[in-house]
Amino acid sequence: MPLTVDGSVRLSPTRIRLALLALALGGFGIGATEFVAMGLLPNLAADLLPGLYASSPDAANARAGWLISAYALGVVVGAPTIAAAAARWPRKQLLLVLLTAFTVGTIASALLPTFELVLGARFLAALPHGAYFGIASLVAADLMGPGKRARGIALVLSGLTIANVIGVPTITWVGQNFGWRTAYLVVAGIFAVTFLAVAAFVPHQPGNPLVTMRTELRAFRHAQVWVTLSIGAIGFGGLFAVYTYVAPLVIEVTELGAGAVPLVLVVVGLGMTVGNFAGGAMADWSVRRTMIIAFGVLIGALVLLAFSAQFVAGLLVGVFLIGAAASALSPTIQARLMDVAHESQSLAAALNHSSLNIGNALGAALGGAAIAGGFGYIAPIWIGVGLSVIGLVLTLVTFRIDRNRRRRGVHVPYGTQAIGVVGRTK
Repeated sequence: MPLTVDGSVRLSPTRIRLALLALALGGFGIGATEFVAMGLLPNLAADLLPGLYASSPDAANARAGWLISAYALGVVVGAPTIAAAAARWPRKQLLLVLLTAFTVGTIASALLPTFELVLGARFLAALPHGAYFGIASLVAADLMGPGKRARGIALVLSGLTIANVIGVPTITWVGQNFGWRTAYLVVAGIFAVTFLAVAAFVPHQPGNPLVTMRTELRAFRHAQVWVTLSIGAIGFGGLFAVYTYVAPLVIEVTELGAGAVPLVLVVVGLGMTVGNFAGGAMADWSVRRTMIIAFGVLIGALVLLAFSAQFVAGLLVGVFLIGAAASALSPTIQARLMDVAHESQSLAAALNHSSLNIGNALGAALGGAAIAGGFGYIAPIWIGVGLSVIGLVLTLVTFRIDRNRRRRGVHVPYGTQAIGVVGRTK
């Protein structure tokens, strides 16, 4: 493991571990602020939409899902905008600014009084999301060194997945017992602690004066960037069509009651954590094979859940596998994007989270429409199956294009960095 970051500062192994932990803690806070709404959706609906909830809880839950879509759209807008505009900034300084924005936006989400204002606050709180993960992933990749890039990305993303094991269920319990506003204030506290940890342990990395917004935006000139973004957006829609409405699924279909929701979220989070680390390790072996395997497992798990959600065992096995397969895709797609974007590394790293949150918004919107249309809480699962199948088809198409280009002698950068062997692809 390299002990230098910018060529002048020598870091001890302990300092590197603490820096990675600080970056992962930020991911933990982001996972909490993004996903806690899933477990508290009925609470949000009852408090912010009392009239609608009294007449039609299903319609109120579907509309409360807009809060999740608003956050997702904030990520979509903020990730490329901030990453491109702040391309020259020193990475540590940018991380601290982003963490400040997270803290303020989450406090606003907790304190504003009406549904419309909270909706706006969730959008604003999401703007730093993609840029944080993008910059933090680049810092972690530098700290980990050549041949371990995807594992460095997975370490940063591990905070998000571990949040789904510990943070989201715990904060969901807090929200159910002390109010959803208290839950968001707890999340704001996590961001404040992360700010202090990043300030103390993450080394300074100077900005690149040669990088401009124009050079970053060149990523959009590469067709494979657009295809990879589409894979993330459509494929992850399969996860979020289900995850957004996991609370009413548990309560209405499996009939376990609201008290079981945090426990089910723990199972989802365990799956996400296992999948994230497995995906990071597998992507350093083969990005192509990892994506194909993960989509296959995701589709199978969604079908399993659709047929067995009324049974406790079917619910738990299904949501575990869905979380694992989807999270295995995250570091893999990020590594793919960083390869096909060429010199636009900061923007590419952030764009991954834009695409995933387009999937968040897409899955939540389509799932909510199915519920509001009276098709029940199983319908979003079948929507997830359809979206994941499209993601798999796009994956097969994009790698077929790569294969054909290599046969024609065209240089294809994908895979060389991801597996740490120059000139070799899998």
